[in-house]
Amino acid sequence: MTLKPLADRVIIKQVEAEETTKAGIILTSAAQEKPQVFEVIEVGPGGIVDGNEVKMVVKKGDKVITGKYSGTEVKVDNEEMTIVRQSDILAIVK
Repeated sequence: MTLKPLADRVIIKQVEAEETTKAGIILTSAAQEKPQVFEVIEVGPGGIVDGNEVKMVVKKGDKVITGKYSGTEVKVDNEEMTIVRQSDILAIVK
């Protein structure tokens, strides 16, 4: 199954946490801090949203940071993804 976001929606997937520290210490999954960085999986077409034209700035493959409680979580083919509005994306990570 595939998802196609509508209007100004973006499908994102959380980037995996680092398993080792900079000093080389291996962390258990319980000790790993969940990153707030996501990868953009799909981007909607933009268009008119609430009477305003929305141009999509993010593109597939971008790494982004969103608000902590933004979006709707969905599970597709045993993969957890989140659907957010482009306006919920706070920054693109370069």
